[in-house]
Amino acid sequence: MHTKPSAGVDDPRLLRRALGNFATGVTVMTACSPDGQKVGITANSFNSVSLDPPLILWSIDKRSGSYPVFASASHFAVNILAADQISLSNRFARPSDDRFAGVAHTQGASGTPLLEDCAARFVCERHAMHDGGDHWIMLGKVVALDDFGRAPLLYHQGSYAMALPHSLQRKKEAPSNACSTLQKRLYNNIYYLLTQAVRTYQHHYQPRQLATGLSTSEARMLLVLENGLDLTALHAEVNLPEREVEQAVAMLLRKELISQEGQHYQLTHQGSLQAEALHDLAEQQQQELLGHLDEEQISVLKKVLQGIIRQR
Repeated sequence: MHTKPSAGVDDPRLLRRALGNFATGVTVMTACSPDGQKVGITANSFNSVSLDPPLILWSIDKRSGSYPVFASASHFAVNILAADQISLSNRFARPSDDRFAGVAHTQGASGTPLLEDCAARFVCERHAMHDGGDHWIMLGKVVALDDFGRAPLLYHQGSYAMALPHSLQRKKEAPSNACSTLQKRLYNNIYYLLTQAVRTYQHHYQPRQLATGLSTSEARMLLVLENGLDLTALHAEVNLPEREVEQAVAMLLRKELISQEGQHYQLTHQGSLQAEALHDLAEQQQQELLGHLDEEQISVLKKVLQGIIRQR
């Protein structure tokens, strides 16, 4: 039995809502005209076409004021936004005299603007353009790319979203009933139990944290900077290699999530909002993993862990 398609194809609102069920990534398409005019627009119509040759496509509204630059430019760039770049998506989605003002970017082929801190970037040579109703379909041949591996920003039903591993895809280790003498000794070793508990906790929490677009070192730093710290205290609190801390500091400063006064670092307003979101994730994680314990058991666990920490 075939289900008859419902009516409403001629209703733009219904069509847009139905299309919104297809979750997409979010990109900022950029280009530079031969006379040096830079343009950038937010788009979720990006898609791959071919690996050999490497072709991609996206579509631009025929009424767009940026279209003449894309039509005249020999190259354009696809900047795939990371999960923490919502403000950048909004910026390039709204009318502005200069969308690039204050936005960190470099130049690619033919002066094409390349945005910083994205999930990935592609520099494309304009390959072809096709009529697509009220849009132009633009095909590009990829000539250069950057893969930064950051979690992507998603768009679904008119709202931003984040990517998380599907629960059905997580591999679960089958418990073994056999318990060797070595295992018995391990299960009585506090250090072993602590490391295994941390691994289990991270297995559930880390994918959610990475989905925010922040690296582990960046997230740790935001969580400990509520009252501000100098660099020495920061190293002690995040417990990460010096190089990672310095890289995270540079990234958070560039994203304007933290500010610096001398050697003292503190959260900006935007950084405070991001830190609050991380605290909410951590609280949710704690509820899920420790929900089977009563308040007294959790209190004892905290005291034991705090006692161990004080001995460092």
